[in-house]
Amino acid sequence: MTANVAEEKTPAVPVWNDRAVSVSERVDALVGAMTLREKIAQLYGVWVGASDEGGDVAPHQHDMEEAVDLDVLLPAGLGQLTRPFGTAPVDPALGALSLMRSQARIAAENRFGIPALAHEECLAGFAAWGATAYPVPLSWGATFDPVLVRRMAAAIGRDMLSVGVHQGLAPVLDVVRDARWGRVEETIGEDPYLVATIGTAYVQGLESAGIVATLKHFVGYSASRAGRNLAPSSVGPRERADVLLPPFEMAVREGGARSVMHAYTDLDGIPAAADEDLLTGLLRDTWGFDGTVVADYFGIAFLTTLHAIAGDWADAAGAALRAGVDVELPTVKTFGTPLEEAVTDGRVPETLIDRALRRVLTQKTALGLLDADWSPLPPALTGADLDTPDTLRGSIDLDSPANRALARTLAEEAVVLLSNDGILPLTAPRRIALLGPNADEPTAVLGCYSFPQHIGVHHPHSPLGITLPTLRDTLTAEFPDAEFRAVRGTGIDDGDTSGIPEAVRAARDADIAVVVLGDRAGLFGRGTSGEGCDAESLTLPGAQQHLLDALLDTGTPLVTVLLAGRPYALGRATDESAAIVQAFFPGEEGTHAIAGILAGRLNPSGRLPVSVPRTPGAQPTTYLGPRLAHANNVSNIDPTPAFPFGHGLTYTTFHWTDLTVDHHEAPTDGAFTLALTIRNTGRRPGTETVQLYLHDPVASVVQPLQRLIGYTRLALDPGQARRLHVTVPADLASFTGRDGQRITEPGTLELRLASSSTQSHLTARLTLTGPQRHVDHTRHLHAVFVVGQEPVARA
Repeated sequence: MTANVAEEKTPAVPVWNDRAVSVSERVDALVGAMTLREKIAQLYGVWVGASDEGGDVAPHQHDMEEAVDLDVLLPAGLGQLTRPFGTAPVDPALGALSLMRSQARIAAENRFGIPALAHEECLAGFAAWGATAYPVPLSWGATFDPVLVRRMAAAIGRDMLSVGVHQGLAPVLDVVRDARWGRVEETIGEDPYLVATIGTAYVQGLESAGIVATLKHFVGYSASRAGRNLAPSSVGPRERADVLLPPFEMAVREGGARSVMHAYTDLDGIPAAADEDLLTGLLRDTWGFDGTVVADYFGIAFLTTLHAIAGDWADAAGAALRAGVDVELPTVKTFGTPLEEAVTDGRVPETLIDRALRRVLTQKTALGLLDADWSPLPPALTGADLDTPDTLRGSIDLDSPANRALARTLAEEAVVLLSNDGILPLTAPRRIALLGPNADEPTAVLGCYSFPQHIGVHHPHSPLGITLPTLRDTLTAEFPDAEFRAVRGTGIDDGDTSGIPEAVRAARDADIAVVVLGDRAGLFGRGTSGEGCDAESLTLPGAQQHLLDALLDTGTPLVTVLLAGRPYALGRATDESAAIVQAFFPGEEGTHAIAGILAGRLNPSGRLPVSVPRTPGAQPTTYLGPRLAHANNVSNIDPTPAFPFGHGLTYTTFHWTDLTVDHHEAPTDGAFTLALTIRNTGRRPGTETVQLYLHDPVASVVQPLQRLIGYTRLALDPGQARRLHVTVPADLASFTGRDGQRITEPGTLELRLASSSTQSHLTARLTLTGPQRHVDHTRHLHAVFVVGQEPVARA
């Protein structure tokens, strides 16, 4: 007798959850199964708690926000969660637990079990309470050290991944065009090659940790008129192609960035959020980018409210989708009901929804968010007792000793010694006057996107979450036997001069006076540097110049230290200070680095990523200008900087000799090979930053007098020399020609090997031969530097 027993079968795994199926098949199956509302729900984020907790952290934030009912939204699904850690101070472990619970709810409430992608800011470290505050990007540029920046970004990415974050909104690849712009501190510098190489290294580091890097702001944001945030940008197609686009091109091609954020601004009347030629034609069709394009916060709505090219929210959503924007951030505004109604009534084709959806789902698939065994449990909570949250408090360290050591190394390499009459390093001074508004201010080392300055200022009763020694703290540790007298003198921008006489008395009674000036980072007018904190001129804020001049009058040797987010003109102090030290918001370990350099424990190696002006009003200008942008006899304004791009002193000296060139001629598709010897002729170990500039004496269109095309750091012991070999592809001489195509043309070139943009040591005069040649995004992007394997004999 045969028993009639039904065989038990394992339920089939839906195609979209099956890792054995190709990504494209998984995505196609899921797109085909979704309703219109479910599709659209994957194309926007939600910012929970922003109105109550976050303060003003985005332009027009409170004009754009509306109440979000998660009970209504979540059954359709959710594309992104906005800033689960960067909206209010929260213990990292409790934040990870909260995010885990949110993700479990999101996945449970939609019929496909799709979690959200969580994104965070990470411009100068993970913008979460208690996370390491690294130096700002302008300091990354000052290091001229992509390897170190890559290490930092990987560490940031690992911390983000450990608590359940998937995407980081960094790096900023805007090239500085006007130092009055408040967001200069967020940029890497004024040279496109420096920005490209340092920014690409950051992308590589973040992506190596599994975090989606987001390039911003694509493109033209930094070229706003008069340096005003969100002002119109006056940029021609050649400046866009040769100055603003190369960093994004390199980061897409070499960095592997998986996301791009459109800029707020318009170029020649076309807002970036609605620019199909930019977001689809160039980015995707030409460069081959296959990731997601996300909106800068509320940027799609701005097509209606600020740019006035769309009549309503639906028109704005349609314009952005057509251009190539895939995700609305930070919260649902135009991509919700307005977009759904526009598709239903035929104003927006559903094919545009499907196109963006495929990109979003492809990314979620790559992140494992569609896998059948996906779990909301973040790595940092593995094995933790999740039923008793109070026991979790303090269990996750986002500011580890390894992080702090890395932050300190970055700060040490980023501090720039601008001038020195021999007073530095200080030799056991007995009485030190420590003066100025930033001498005893813990947050003076932080940029506007650090958590304490970005979010913490809205929660004054919450602790900072990280240790921030002041320069007073670190200097007293470096000079334990010295007598310090600290006097503030004046505030950053209050204009108060009542404390200056006391500061003057302290300086007169001291052997050395150290004055610490600069900025206070903030947002939208709450600071003197940062987003929406633009400057009318490059004069030091408030009464700081008055304090500086009064101290110079004392006759006491004065060391001027700047903790700032942009370069400032220093008036007579440029020539009269005994020494000037520039630090661009060097992060939580920054004062240790500055004190070490003042004391001589460290040898400075930072180089300027932006020129320091001699006069406060000669803007906009960068070293990249053509001949007519430099000093001439047809204008009474001299824009020559006090300290040029690439400049930085050390406590040793270097000698550059023996330049050789393999061949002085090469075809327009060839390369040149040069070699030189650099010797440390001083008594201390030091690092020379070898900079390679290209000068094109005669070109078919106007060119900058010179531009950086390569660099390398070379560490040498006293008396040590190294032979440095440099291969320079002809492609590096290319530029955008009259027909709008990038060309390499025959003719004479100069390759200048230099320690700054104005200090050339060796020059090779070379010739490109043959026909003019068109090049594209597959061209060579780098000169190759090779240091001889064996050191040249020591002197």
